[in-house]
Amino acid sequence: MSCCVSVISKITIILLHIETIERFLQHHNVILISSLGYLGMCVGEVILPPGPLSGAVAGTVTFTTSLRPPESPFLSVSWSFRGVNIITSTSANLTEPGYANRISLNRATGSLELRNLVLEDSGEYTITIIPDGGLQKQGKRTLTVYALITGATIRSPSAVLIEEKSSTNLTCEASGSISTRVWMKDGRPLRPSDRVSFSIDNRTVFIQPVHSSNHGTYQCQVSNPVSTMTVAHNLTVNFGPHNILITGPSAAPPGQKVTLQCAAASIPPATFSWMLNGNKTYVNNSLYIIERLEEENTGNYTCTARNMVTLQENSTVWNLRASCAAPCWSLLMLVISTMSLRWLM
Repeated sequence: MSCCVSVISKITIILLHIETIERFLQHHNVILISSLGYLGMCVGEVILPPGPLSGAVAGTVTFTTSLRPPESPFLSVSWSFRGVNIITSTSANLTEPGYANRISLNRATGSLELRNLVLEDSGEYTITIIPDGGLQKQGKRTLTVYALITGATIRSPSAVLIEEKSSTNLTCEASGSISTRVWMKDGRPLRPSDRVSFSIDNRTVFIQPVHSSNHGTYQCQVSNPVSTMTVAHNLTVNFGPHNILITGPSAAPPGQKVTLQCAAASIPPATFSWMLNGNKTYVNNSLYIIERLEEENTGNYTCTARNMVTLQENSTVWNLRASCAAPCWSLLMLVISTMSLRWLM
């Protein structure tokens, strides 16, 4: 009995000395070594990689240690999760019932494989190793389990959108564990602007009012560390007609075939009509074809483009004249008149 009292007294004295040393070190701003080090815990060696570990539901992860197999097997290797030992290996493996058939331990290195993951497996895991000689080793690592991304869609109101008169929004939805949403338009990142804004969680894009530049294909990329899914949506903005333009020759020799083409930026595509020198024609498409240029075909051509949804129209004028690469009508008439006079004489 006196021997036990003596041992307890000595331990008490040692602990008091440790406490005194720790206070001294704290007072002098010296980095402390945990008292666990005095009791056999190795705190300096890192046996698990830093940072979190990610896994997918129904998938597999491995907690890999940095240890090499020792010459003498470890006396004990144990893993715990939320304060509960899920597997302990000494002379035999003792596995928590909830982990039967989905957990494997590499006793030589302490690495742990966890299969058939569920969301509830997320949390901090702790490994404790007692070697055959030397200090006890311990490490911690956090696992986050994610549900795979599925069923991504973009929803948008079905209203007809007209430039500068309408507003709209696009909402990106998906199933699974969503970490990030990234929006793109026509393959390029979509940025906030005076017309474009985003909800706090990036779930919805607001466009108000719409502009012709907002017409196009929008993509939403939904992702987490273990899966990614991208969905596309075509947004139609009715606009125009803008930038109406006539292309073709401004001059051509008499008798030559001439084609004038009218174009305009418009959604939906514009309809066209033509006037010549202020008079209506029967041409109602983008091409005005003159099979043989005559004097009555020269002058001012007016092309009018109309959008049947926006109810807007725009016009432009093109002047076509006869060139003198061949005899012009005035010269031709002079020649004919001269020949007629000679015949009469």
